[in-house]
Amino acid sequence: MTATTAAISFDRVGMAYPGQKAGSELILANLSLSIAEGEFFILVGPSGSGKSTLLKIVAGTQKQTEGEVLAFGEKINGPDRRHGMVFQSVEEPLFEWLTVAGNVGFGPEVAGKSRKVCREIAQRYIDLVGLRGHEKKFPHELSGGMKQRVQIARTLAAEPELILFDEPFAALDALTRRVLQQELIRIWQETGRTMVYVTHDIREAVILGQRVAVMSRGPRANITRIYDIDLPYPRDDLDAEFARSVREIEADIEKEASSQWQAQ
Repeated sequence: MTATTAAISFDRVGMAYPGQKAGSELILANLSLSIAEGEFFILVGPSGSGKSTLLKIVAGTQKQTEGEVLAFGEKINGPDRRHGMVFQSVEEPLFEWLTVAGNVGFGPEVAGKSRKVCREIAQRYIDLVGLRGHEKKFPHELSGGMKQRVQIARTLAAEPELILFDEPFAALDALTRRVLQQELIRIWQETGRTMVYVTHDIREAVILGQRVAVMSRGPRANITRIYDIDLPYPRDDLDAEFARSVREIEADIEKEASSQWQAQ
């Protein structure tokens, strides 16, 4: 895969701790990776391995100190409306003074679209995430799972080319998380968006991802292995091949975590 055909391309990327210069102790070091357009790509690894830092670099909110990062063949020079982000928090990202429809239509409104078009776009994505009938509710009237659906719909309504997820379901209960995992797979299949997803939940990684990348512990973190999850959707977590993939990825992460303790 070349940089021109990849949704995201990392070429020998290094990232120093804030306030430090290139050549200092690095969070990430010499990391190279290509993610295909339309792919559902997962990042897992021990705490402190730089997973969220990679997302921030792609989102344009942090700048790598070494190497080059391209999105659809172009250098990332800062935040870009084409790169959407869904956060773990279900509270802070939403505007409490706006209804569900107002939150979802906010991006198109900022982009200068007419009120009629904003309403149409908002309704399309409200329907897509299964919230029809809740358009006039305010965030305080919604459950945690519904708030996260609104956040996903609002991100999609801005029509980004790729969507970054930083542990979006971590704060939700197990049943809600399971439902939203299946909903996210459906949304990805219907929209064809490139999705890059960070999680600590290995089972979630195998349920969602076409490829799962395991990152080494920091500092100087890198990708130790990428697993191709060649299982049909929806995935059965009781399937023997599913369980094997989970065990292998867990073993890799445990190896990285234990090496950190041994180093201490």
